[in-house]
Amino acid sequence: MTTEPHSDPDVYSAFEGDLPGTVTPSALRRRLRRYVPALVLAFLVLVVWELVVRVFDIEEFILAKPTEIYSTFLDEFDTVVEAGWTTVREALLGLALGTVFGVLAAVATARWAGLREGLLPFAVAANSIPILALAPIANQWFGLTSITAKAAVVSVIVFFPVMINTVRGLTEVDPGELELMRAIAAPPREVVRRVRIPNALPYFFSALKVAAALAVIGAIVAEYFGGRTASLGFYITQQAGAFKFAEAWSAIIVGSFLGIAIYGSVLLLERWAMPWHVSLRTADDR
Repeated sequence: MTTEPHSDPDVYSAFEGDLPGTVTPSALRRRLRRYVPALVLAFLVLVVWELVVRVFDIEEFILAKPTEIYSTFLDEFDTVVEAGWTTVREALLGLALGTVFGVLAAVATARWAGLREGLLPFAVAANSIPILALAPIANQWFGLTSITAKAAVVSVIVFFPVMINTVRGLTEVDPGELELMRAIAAPPREVVRRVRIPNALPYFFSALKVAAALAVIGAIVAEYFGGRTASLGFYITQQAGAFKFAEAWSAIIVGSFLGIAIYGSVLLLERWAMPWHVSLRTADDR
């Protein structure tokens, strides 16, 4: 007895969508449903912004028109991109330092409970320090034009969320999984590698996504207190002080794109590091 292949196209599309690197029509539709509403909303916001400024004749120093900002951005493109390059280096260096120290502190506090009680108050105190107070001190320590000074400010901002979330991931493990590892006499190193680290990865990447946005903000704010002339924070303060707000908005646009780019890089790293996690699989299915 022979059976003919199933002729339902939905069956084939369901299997076809699982092939790596394959973009099926259904997958394309899902992506469009995910991103098109955001693009449409952004376009509508810009249109309303332009109309409000024109209808109510709002002065540029209060709110510049999007069309004027776009024109100025094209004119100042080389300048703001050069400034953005300096800022992104500061943000990435600070993000890397804060992440490394945050993970190391999390591992130490998760391993030794006594150390946890001593480190957590210092971590909370570091997180409570305003950037406005820390930036001038960092400039004095490392030099006014040093990238290290701004990276140090960013690393302090990044440290706390990375540490706290990673500690939670390392310690809040399902007791059943730990019991299973004890039942098979797994050594502590295997427990950490097979249970605690996989459990901590979602917490770690959640913190890293928050830290990615904070890194750019911290770097720009730190530049308000002095730094290289080719930096976004310095450029914004100079142009705003001269009432050239369209130019200032151009730098803000670059800063926004930098934040989005770093955040997107973290998302790609997350997909590469933990493709097995349920949150990523359900996101692909929507």
